[in-house]
Amino acid sequence: MEKNSDYVQLVTQAQLGDKESLNRLAEGVRERLYTYVYRYTLSDELTEDIVQESILKMLEVLNELKEADRFWPWLFKIALSKIFGHRRAEHMRKTIPKPAAGLGDVQRQRQTAIANVVGQELKEIVFTAMQKLKPEHRAVINMRCYDEMGYAEIAKTIGCSEFAAQMLFYRAKKSLKKQLSRRGFGKGSLLMALVLFGKITAPSEAAAAKVSVMANAVKVGVPATLAAIAVSKTALLSLTTASVLTVGTMMATSAFDGTTKLPKSKSPGSLPVIGQVEPASDSIQECWYYYPPNGNGALMMRSESNLDSMQSYSQWLQNDQSNYYRRKNTIYVENYRIWHSDLTVWRLPTDSRQLTDFLFQVEGKSEEMRYVPHRAGGLVVVVKQDQNGNHSQITHRRDISDEEYFRYKWPAGAKVVDKRDTMHKRGWTYFNITGRIDEKEVRGRGRIPFIYSAIDRHWPWVVLKVGETIVNEGNFAGLFRPWMGLHTIDTVRRDAAEKRIWFETRYNKRSKKAEVVLKPEDGKIVYTIDMEKDVIVKIEFSTSDERKGELGFSYLQEIDNTGSEFAEPGRQVSLPERSEGMLWLLRLVQGKLGQEQ
Repeated sequence: MEKNSDYVQLVTQAQLGDKESLNRLAEGVRERLYTYVYRYTLSDELTEDIVQESILKMLEVLNELKEADRFWPWLFKIALSKIFGHRRAEHMRKTIPKPAAGLGDVQRQRQTAIANVVGQELKEIVFTAMQKLKPEHRAVINMRCYDEMGYAEIAKTIGCSEFAAQMLFYRAKKSLKKQLSRRGFGKGSLLMALVLFGKITAPSEAAAAKVSVMANAVKVGVPATLAAIAVSKTALLSLTTASVLTVGTMMATSAFDGTTKLPKSKSPGSLPVIGQVEPASDSIQECWYYYPPNGNGALMMRSESNLDSMQSYSQWLQNDQSNYYRRKNTIYVENYRIWHSDLTVWRLPTDSRQLTDFLFQVEGKSEEMRYVPHRAGGLVVVVKQDQNGNHSQITHRRDISDEEYFRYKWPAGAKVVDKRDTMHKRGWTYFNITGRIDEKEVRGRGRIPFIYSAIDRHWPWVVLKVGETIVNEGNFAGLFRPWMGLHTIDTVRRDAAEKRIWFETRYNKRSKKAEVVLKPEDGKIVYTIDMEKDVIVKIEFSTSDERKGELGFSYLQEIDNTGSEFAEPGRQVSLPERSEGMLWLLRLVQGKLGQEQ
């Protein structure tokens, strides 16, 4: 029963209640399943237990298999689940049994004939090298080289993306090469070792004779190779980290730009201090920018600092769930997004030349980043500064929404301190706007998601009235947009810079509030921003003809008692033209909005 079509027919009949087919299926899968599990565990006793448990589970849930031609990946996934369960149990007991130093008894009995083909010493060397690998590395080698599974199929089996499967296989291959090298094998020995291991772990002499590993099977795409190299500790200094990347197998659509050496920074502190943390002046720093597909420019970031040139740690992480900051062995969950303590505007690799030039005029400082155009698809850009102030940059155009690499795994035993207030823990809240412009009352309300994952269910909306006239319904330009990934202080200033409006920034350490003063041609607009809550507190207006106004913002920590006043409007609302940007605020100040009342 070697053909997949035989299994499909047998599975189909078994699902229809044919007991004979069910029994044949249970017996037929045992040999292949045993080989698959043994290559993972390298333990006869444990393999027997897991195979038995996996077959029992298969019989129990066979009717849940929707596609009969997906039987083997489905069964392998059951086996993997059992393997992981045994590993967790052993960890709980803190007595993880190590497999024997050589071949298992059962396998020795099966390989008597093969012993005449290859020397026992060579077999032991290869077996020991495989034994030194992590179990997950043995598993992916098993699936790729001996079960001839594609990366897409491996990904489905172990529950990850195709790109993650590629990276896992690359690391497994690299680790095996390292073990072989320690035992005197040369660079070209990998394929030979894989074939040999396949033969000595085959269930029979006949099966061993059929074992072969094609050269194409051990190849990994360039982007996956680079990403896997980048996340290894030993390669930290040789390549900008790209472990957040995902490229999958659609190589033709992947835009890999490589590592480009950029001009040396003119100032030693070219990457401004983040938040209130002072990194060492000789530190290596990296910042990763991820734009999810169809996110309208929404951004997630991860900033790393390497203080001793040997070990990297994640200093800041802003993903779709929250904002995290690591200090020594404590992880703080914060309300606010990253911001530069020198009060310079946070620059992005997707910034246009016009925006970059204007910010340089205002601040007198340039950013060493190569421009990367952004469209609707996913985009990842990794920018790195070395100890000498040199910059390098890597770009990938892929979606990594479901990748675990951007959901950073903090050190084991790290203490987590959640400093978020109630509304930030919830991920969204309602807000009220009150104020006046000259003699006219201004009232408004809205809803604001603080994190990207909240925007689908709690999408942002705002309704603002001057008197009884609606002057804004849905336009957040010139206001806060934390779900887009930047701190409010940067959002406001970047909106101003887009319209070439000059600004100044001041920060009061005692109150932890900042003022951003915009200077349009005919007046002044002053924002007061709560830096720790990452929201606008107040906007004050004045014009050259002595028009004045003020908008105050209040945010609901508790929403249980809210009424119909926060009933969300229709999602299709009339918005000011996008080309206006924050200019609608200027027109409001100048009395050009709501003047018809």
